[in-house]
Amino acid sequence: MLSPVPLKYPPMRRPELPRLRNLAALVAVVLGLGAANAGVAGDRPNLIFVLSDDIAQGDVGAYGQDLIQTPNIDRLCAGGTRYLSAYTGTSVCAPARSSFFTGLHMGHCPTRANRELQPEGQRPLPEGQVTVAEILKSSGYRTATVGKWGMGMFDTPGSPFKTGIDRFFGYNCQRHAHRYFPDYIWDNDKRVELPENVGGDQAIYAQDLIQNAAVEFVTDAADDDEPFFLFYAATLPHGKFEIDDQGIYADKPWTDLEKNYAAMVTRLDSDLGALVALLEEKGIADNTLIVFSGDNGSSFDPNTAIGKKFDQTMGGTLRGYKRGMYEGALRQAAFAYWPGTVPAGRVTDEPWAFWDLLPTFAELGEAKIPADYETDGFSLVEFLKGGPAPQRDYFYWELHERGPGPMQAIRFGDWKAVRPKAGGPVELYDLSKDLGEKQNLADERPELVTKAVAMMNEARTADPDWPDPATADPKVFRRN
Repeated sequence: MLSPVPLKYPPMRRPELPRLRNLAALVAVVLGLGAANAGVAGDRPNLIFVLSDDIAQGDVGAYGQDLIQTPNIDRLCAGGTRYLSAYTGTSVCAPARSSFFTGLHMGHCPTRANRELQPEGQRPLPEGQVTVAEILKSSGYRTATVGKWGMGMFDTPGSPFKTGIDRFFGYNCQRHAHRYFPDYIWDNDKRVELPENVGGDQAIYAQDLIQNAAVEFVTDAADDDEPFFLFYAATLPHGKFEIDDQGIYADKPWTDLEKNYAAMVTRLDSDLGALVALLEEKGIADNTLIVFSGDNGSSFDPNTAIGKKFDQTMGGTLRGYKRGMYEGALRQAAFAYWPGTVPAGRVTDEPWAFWDLLPTFAELGEAKIPADYETDGFSLVEFLKGGPAPQRDYFYWELHERGPGPMQAIRFGDWKAVRPKAGGPVELYDLSKDLGEKQNLADERPELVTKAVAMMNEARTADPDWPDPATADPKVFRRN
């Protein structure tokens, strides 16, 4: 069994929090205390997807980071399978989450960009959209999201409660999630005021509340012997880069931004370790699959001081960062952990993507995908267990951004084609020899560029809300 790794430094402060009915349970988890083990909820595994907001591959010790400590994630990687080519849905928040939730890549996903609504929330998932939570709930799973939603306010069809979620706690709106000491937070659809933080006071750190909600949900499901699906959409380490305690980094000769960022990554690591300890305490660790990933690569340009300090591209191995189409934006730090099922110590470069998780979770949960719903994903069940990754023709991404306008990328085999600007030329890279995407081979291999463009056209469904990157005017930015 894998217990949380004791940090080689004093733990970060956990302030006393108001309004939490099970704070004692969290303390018990961290200290390794608690009640006797509960039974396993049948043969179907519990399913947890932990999505870290803006973490880069290079932020994690298992991927080579040596300044930021991530001992729990490193141990989970060692006890499970670490993926070198795990791909997000696309390189910003809302569409990346929507890709996971719908099982669709960006050629078909209803959300292909961040689109803000006023006064709060993002463009919602459409009425009747099939989701992974809805599928699992229909098969008897208890479902929850904690952290950041960003797929529709409560009065829209994208509400968590209209898309298969039983329990929600955290931020509905992505803009609101930038505040780690918020004036309020959502408990289901009820707004809970946090007057202790009003006026810029920093009394209650939101991650403490989110972690406690996750602990409560898992505790309740385990005690009731029910299979559960938890989408742990952590806001860490997205900006604003705020932390209630810099911990072991406080005395480092670093800037406050560097100290805060490192502390945020380590806070996430500590909370993930506590969650695994709870699974063990409840006797359900061997029947729980944990998949961890970042959502879109680092928010820092690798040429900035902080990008260089933490070497987020791992010595320049990956090019690019958030809001781009290069590998540094699309490849994520990712692992799967399921004792006795997912091979321990395995490291694989075989690719998969967020849209594969819906059919994977459906198969594991013995849940039926509606017959008339066509997902872009492939089940990873055999791959998770040590077999080969599914074979497919391509992986496809697009993103609609201010500035460059709609952009595209497609990977087929070891070839990667990128259209980094709307209406612009397509670049071509051989990832088997040039993972850093430094040598554009488009002029040398025009036949492969032609093939890539044809597949890009095949991959996407025309939609007036999402202009074709091949012909769109980058100066026209749609706010829909």
